[in-house]
Amino acid sequence: MPVGSVYASETPWVQALNGYGVIGKNVANKDSASSPDKPLTINYTDPATGQQPVFSKGLGVHAPSKITYYLGGKCTSFTSQVGLESGFGGNIIFKVNVDGVNKYQSRTYTPGFAPETVSVDLTCAPKPDADSPFNRRRKKLSGEPGIMSQMGKLKKHSLVLGLVSLVMAGSLTACDDGRSGAEGAAKQLASSLAALDVGQLAVDGKDAAAANDQLKAVFGGLNAKPAVESGDVKLDGDTATFPLNYSWNIGSAKWEYSSEATLKKSGDKWAVQWTPALLAPELAEGETLSVKTVPAQRGQILGAGDAPIVEDRPVFRVGIDKTKVPAEQADASARAMAALLGLDAEEYAKQVAASGPQAFVEGIVLRAYTAEITEAKIEAIPGGSSILDSMALAPTRTFARALLGSVGQASAEQIENSNGALRAGDTTGTGGLQQKYDSLLRGKDGVEVLATPEVKSEGETPGTKVFFSSLPSPGTTLKTTLDLKLQQLAEETLAKVGPASAIVALKPSTGAVVAAASGPGSNGYNTALLGQYAPGSTFKIVDSLAMFRNGATPDSKVECPSTLTVDGRTFKNAEGYPASSLGSVALRDAFAHSCNTAFINARDAVSQDQLESAAQALGVAVEAPKLGADAFLGSVPGAAEGTEHAASMIGQGKVLFSPLSAAVMAASVANGAPVSPQLVLNADAAQNPDGARNPSSSATPTESGNASPSSASVSAVPVSPASTKPITKDEAAALSDMMRAVVTSGHAGFLAEVPGTPVGAKTGTAEFGNDNPPKTHAWIVATHGDLAVAVFVEEGGLGATTSGPLLKSFLTAAG
Repeated sequence: MPVGSVYASETPWVQALNGYGVIGKNVANKDSASSPDKPLTINYTDPATGQQPVFSKGLGVHAPSKITYYLGGKCTSFTSQVGLESGFGGNIIFKVNVDGVNKYQSRTYTPGFAPETVSVDLTCAPKPDADSPFNRRRKKLSGEPGIMSQMGKLKKHSLVLGLVSLVMAGSLTACDDGRSGAEGAAKQLASSLAALDVGQLAVDGKDAAAANDQLKAVFGGLNAKPAVESGDVKLDGDTATFPLNYSWNIGSAKWEYSSEATLKKSGDKWAVQWTPALLAPELAEGETLSVKTVPAQRGQILGAGDAPIVEDRPVFRVGIDKTKVPAEQADASARAMAALLGLDAEEYAKQVAASGPQAFVEGIVLRAYTAEITEAKIEAIPGGSSILDSMALAPTRTFARALLGSVGQASAEQIENSNGALRAGDTTGTGGLQQKYDSLLRGKDGVEVLATPEVKSEGETPGTKVFFSSLPSPGTTLKTTLDLKLQQLAEETLAKVGPASAIVALKPSTGAVVAAASGPGSNGYNTALLGQYAPGSTFKIVDSLAMFRNGATPDSKVECPSTLTVDGRTFKNAEGYPASSLGSVALRDAFAHSCNTAFINARDAVSQDQLESAAQALGVAVEAPKLGADAFLGSVPGAAEGTEHAASMIGQGKVLFSPLSAAVMAASVANGAPVSPQLVLNADAAQNPDGARNPSSSATPTESGNASPSSASVSAVPVSPASTKPITKDEAAALSDMMRAVVTSGHAGFLAEVPGTPVGAKTGTAEFGNDNPPKTHAWIVATHGDLAVAVFVEEGGLGATTSGPLLKSFLTAAG
């Protein structure tokens, strides 16, 4: 049945060929770029109106041309008005061909003839064509099949076709000559199934609207759309059969299958013979499809020597099993369970209410029952249940939590940002290495496509059929350098420290990070690697290297007054500085007792860019390509003057360190060469390894270097390539000599009691904030055999009295 008309000039053509020049749609043709566009005008004056015919729709050509349209049996007629522009130097004959068979041929047209209407019956025509050979000197130029025209041209005059229209027939209802109609109907069925909409098709066996509803119900649980192609059509009288080839992307798996489809012809229609098996083989009436995820085993995180850190450990999943509680009591049970587990009662009750009748609604995951949450108390709640399961966990709840991150169900935000990689109910990493390497650790889940029959009575548990399954691919193991004993020791050392704190330990010989602990006062923030703080007097290691490079030695004399004023700002030594070490003293003595004024006095001999260079020579504020974790690597400005340069000499101003970068500095001294830290050994196995970087955040350090420990990341600070002038063995030996003096004659004498290899150290106290007296960060760095350690406490008082005892405890226990 006709449903309307379409202008051929607005329909995409299959092929358009022209001897030379262009074919114009809805404008006059152009012989050159300067020719103006103008309406399609035929040079004939209508005696009734005195006007020339002008057409806004049509095609203009000026050379032997051919235009072909594929109609697929969906058109019933072709109509056109044909005219010839004035001054045309020859005659034309206009023809319309259908599948190479001539359906219409005009008389010979001469310039200035009255426009004539062409009307051609296209019933059952899949590809009607038109051509109009140019007939100059009475020589006919024969044309190939094409719609519209094949025309000659003389000078700048054109044949014009106006008001060309195609009358279209309805979906799957056009008449056909047999195979072409069936093939067109098959293709339209495939495209309709791919769009999950068959509402416009002719359907036998079910009402079209009901068939459309069934299609959406069957495939709705797959949360995807298929690609569907029809195969070769086999005709048997008025019956056509053909395969439908489906291809689905279900999670990370591809599901492909074929079903058989049948069309039957009734009158001028090909109608689909509707059955559920059309959608999937063996699908029965009333069955619907759904996807079940088969979780992949998450990759382990290993420590030094491949000791397991994060591995599957037993857990109890506690919540409400809705199959074990009457529907009317589910809300009360949810609220009782929330009270037991310490959850938000309203939120948990909503989750239970929104879940299906077969759902287990998880409330909490426990490593073990507690005195407050026992198995008996859980089961005393109607529907209360605890399910023994396993989860990728570290040895303890707090073990390296800020560094490693955690694993749990994906949040709505994570799902939204995953580009389809995560779905509701998936397990993913949050924070730390678990998040950074989630795609590596997570592996690829398997899937099962299940067919479930309609539930016909309350309480019935329907059986399911597996239509498709793919096996999960386990995640890859992540290997790190963490020493489980030292990491646990570092966390125990910080366990009772109130403010944010950190201990970082690494091996100078290899750069391996063996401990990176952030204390409980860090509130989950990775202070060890990401903290940004003024390093205080620990920076005098950098000062001293810069002074060595200007000719100084540990025995060189320096002036250490009690106070020093620079551009109106007064600097002084730390409280309790020994009077015996004031005045003209050896650099070694000034370093051991941490004379601020002596190092500030050296500011005229040590430029700011020399400080930057010395820091980089010690591995600070340079790239750490082997680290494999997000970290702040330190920042030392290359330019500063006046009081800012003076403050830099004592590790304040705009100089910033993390506990990691402070440990790297000490390790480079012990190694006699710059140390590049390494934490993740197989970081290159990850999809997007980026090594150490300085992630961006709104957290902005103050002038003293204080940054909020609760921030999720840190301010971006550019890092440099490795220093072109690294520390030498001789320079390192001189610094080691002065670091040992801090223990033997300075205010870290308590470290002399640490057994084993002699300890070298440097304390640091950095003021920050506007309080009077100001608050301070407490630092100490040390070397002890093949171990370099940095200890930091925010708001910690003096480095020697706060961080020092923590360091002693750690080194003594480390052995």
